[in-house]
Amino acid sequence: MTSSEALKHITNSILPTYDAGEAASIAAIVLEDGFNVNPQKIIQEIVFDEIQVNQLNEIVKRLLAHEPVQYILGKTIFYGLPFKVNPNVLIPRQETEELVAWIIETLNDGQKAGKRNYRILDIGTGSGCIPIALKKNNEEAEIHALDVSKGALKIAMENAELNNVDIEFHEVDILNENNWSDFSNFDLIVSNPPYITENEKGVMPENVLKFEPHLALFSGNEDALIFYKKITKFALEKLNKDGWLFYETNEFNAEDARQILIENRFNKIEIKKDINKKNRMLRGKLISNFPALPAGR
Repeated sequence: MTSSEALKHITNSILPTYDAGEAASIAAIVLEDGFNVNPQKIIQEIVFDEIQVNQLNEIVKRLLAHEPVQYILGKTIFYGLPFKVNPNVLIPRQETEELVAWIIETLNDGQKAGKRNYRILDIGTGSGCIPIALKKNNEEAEIHALDVSKGALKIAMENAELNNVDIEFHEVDILNENNWSDFSNFDLIVSNPPYITENEKGVMPENVLKFEPHLALFSGNEDALIFYKKITKFALEKLNKDGWLFYETNEFNAEDARQILIENRFNKIEIKKDINKKNRMLRGKLISNFPALPAGR
């Protein structure tokens, strides 16, 4: 089997499961990331041996079961950087890249105004894609990241090593306020928290529901905003004056999350649309430090 034949074989085999454009994109990813055959090598008609053909057929079988190609290959690219992924972590998505770009823009604006040596915290870090990308673009920053999942933190640490960056990782349940005293103040806090309720499972894509970690997807109760409420309260205690709080949202809860920031006395609150014109990102600035709100807020 030649490389062009392999490309056609993958594409045609998975067409019953994926549309034509997605099938072609997945096939190209499989060849480049799985077999080091980029588009230029495809036209050179690289020959696949029997072992490679068997590997390719096994990949096709897993794709037909809706398993994400990133999990099959064990890696992906985020913000131009290589990342390991497995079912312990969400697959980094383009919307999160846009969030990182917005944070970097905000940090650069602060540096122009004389701000240096940011102290940053990522809550629910998963693969570590957000803090690692931020560190690669702001080497002077001191960056911390936390997650409740041991499996996720293991991958995040491996990704930090892979990308040669120094991140301080913490195994912490942010919903447990008893853990908050372990942290000093930060200049910026960011989170892409779980925001899907159990009732919404029925509308989720099969490949996400079947393979991606439920701990990172579901809020754990019927309040889709529980993490936004808790993290905002945490930020009131742990953000420095003029500190920024960033969230990734979905298009349906962005306005509700914005209202949480308003009620908790944040300023310069802004919702930003992603490339698909959906409300996907939110930020607010803490102008002054305030005491924590009463329990239950």
